[in-house]
Amino acid sequence: MKAILCTRYGPAQSLEWLDVEAPRPAPDEVLIATRAIGVNFPDTLIIEGRYQFKPTPPFSPGAELCGTIIEVGAQVRGLRVGDRVAATLTWGAYAEQVVAKASQLIRVPEGVDDAHAAVLTLAHGTSFHALHDRANLSAGETMLVLGAAGGVGLAAIELGRLMGAVVIAAAGSDERLEICKARGAQYLINYETEDLRARLREITGERGVDVVYDAVGGRHSEPAFRSLGWNGRHLVVGFAAGDIPRLALNLPLLKGASLVGVFWGDFVRRDPATHAANMNQLMGWLATGRLSPLISQRYALADAAHALLDMKARRIAGKAVLMVPG
Repeated sequence: MKAILCTRYGPAQSLEWLDVEAPRPAPDEVLIATRAIGVNFPDTLIIEGRYQFKPTPPFSPGAELCGTIIEVGAQVRGLRVGDRVAATLTWGAYAEQVVAKASQLIRVPEGVDDAHAAVLTLAHGTSFHALHDRANLSAGETMLVLGAAGGVGLAAIELGRLMGAVVIAAAGSDERLEICKARGAQYLINYETEDLRARLREITGERGVDVVYDAVGGRHSEPAFRSLGWNGRHLVVGFAAGDIPRLALNLPLLKGASLVGVFWGDFVRRDPATHAANMNQLMGWLATGRLSPLISQRYALADAAHALLDMKARRIAGKAVLMVPG
């Protein structure tokens, strides 16, 4: 079989498209013929050795996929050859065949295509965990999404609206903000041309926002936190800007506000039952059309390096997906 391999830590250009031996499932695993693979920002970090998890090369990047089970381990119950599933991994998905533990799988309902099933897990899984489990977002509350046109940002917009929140999208260009508007954002802020705090005061009538969804970090985090209202929650999701901001600790005190970490990958490991419930909820919404992740680019698996370079250069709005012919 073919796979994209990181044989040494480095940029996407150093990835290799190689023939490798097909894996065999352990007793508690299944073997999946992949059909679609989600491309995510952490994939750009893990191949450079800059992610929370640092697998030893050679390894295949990629953390989410959809495919069909072609072999079932002896201890696996409730799954069989031919079942279509989505899998959540930490790495290893950029391959034509992948092994996964039964606990890492969720069935894909009829009517949901491979690409949308593949890209649901990380962005929407992270955003739902952040908004539902960590922020306890309530209907009628106001939330600000930084980096709103990225994969997790658009997922947060979709889910925030579905959960009844008023959603403010902030991004770096008017073109990207139009995408946010099309996905349901009610207010738009271009933080390259507008004063973020002034616009938030205007939108909220000086009250401040209830929740900040921050997957960006960098220079926008502190003004966003300062724009929280009383009892606000600032969700620390990631640092796509590359810089980890420092926050004066008197700010949470003065606002009665909370700085809330969102480490979705470790949540999945520590609380698999809640993760499974979340994913079943999301897959149900996807099957009934209440969710529709934006896929703006599709690539062949062999072109994974191109996809990662486009993602790192922020040429992708929403999600990109690698397709594997069946």
